[in-house]
Amino acid sequence: MKRTGRDLFFLGIIVSMHKHLYRILLLSIFCSKLLFAVPITTQNILYLDGATLLEGYFAYPTVLPNGKVPGVLLVHAWNGVGANEKNRAEEIAKWGYAVFAIDMYGYGIRPQTIEESGRLSGMYKADRPLMRARAKVGLDFMSNLPQVSSNAIVAAGFCFGGGVALELARTGAPIVGVTSFHGDLDTPTTGNVWIKGPVLVLHGADDPFVTEAQVAAFRTEMKSQTNDWKVIYIGNAVHAFTDPNAGDDPTSGAAYNADGSYFSMSMFRGFLNFTVGRK
Repeated sequence: MKRTGRDLFFLGIIVSMHKHLYRILLLSIFCSKLLFAVPITTQNILYLDGATLLEGYFAYPTVLPNGKVPGVLLVHAWNGVGANEKNRAEEIAKWGYAVFAIDMYGYGIRPQTIEESGRLSGMYKADRPLMRARAKVGLDFMSNLPQVSSNAIVAAGFCFGGGVALELARTGAPIVGVTSFHGDLDTPTTGNVWIKGPVLVLHGADDPFVTEAQVAAFRTEMKSQTNDWKVIYIGNAVHAFTDPNAGDDPTSGAAYNADGSYFSMSMFRGFLNFTVGRK
């Protein structure tokens, strides 16, 4: 159909209005993030696993209207509690949650090379009872922090930490949900008693380190449980896609993906609202 000059004039107005509405929508989203980012307090905290000294990082809303808030137990990637874990803890705390980034390795033990990270994380992967026990110590400690609602804690982790969070969930620990970001999905342990809460796995579709066979085995494991579980593939993402320090070369197998990171954190925020945000 041929359009007249009058038609094109009004069409231009409509397109212009849509552009302005789109800008207004983006601005409102940006402002809402600023308005709803609550002030937070952060601190390093020492705690013990027997004779082993550990150092976690705690971030929580400065103002606690009800005295306590739901919590997130955050487990670090294979290089220990570092800048990315602390940044994520602070990001989540600004949503209104108390976040405790636990220490799986020990006070002052922070790998500096890939080889050292692989050796330390491998020690826990080879000893799942040790992995589970160390994570449970962090959970027990967090549950007793005065700012935390002990009956409303979700476990989450990145890479190695995602696998740790899932192992903790396999013990039937008193958490109400678990999320893995590009985490290990395998386990040598059978006869697990899963948590009753929902399970969310955010997986890089092109991750060469967590194979499709492992994902399939995890799905089979989940089907044998009564949990509400979801495995979400992040397209064009490889391992470590939420970590800005992972570089930008997907051919290496591990790289940051800004879109995938933003989407997965948005999914996690919704997951928290669904599990503990209304408690």
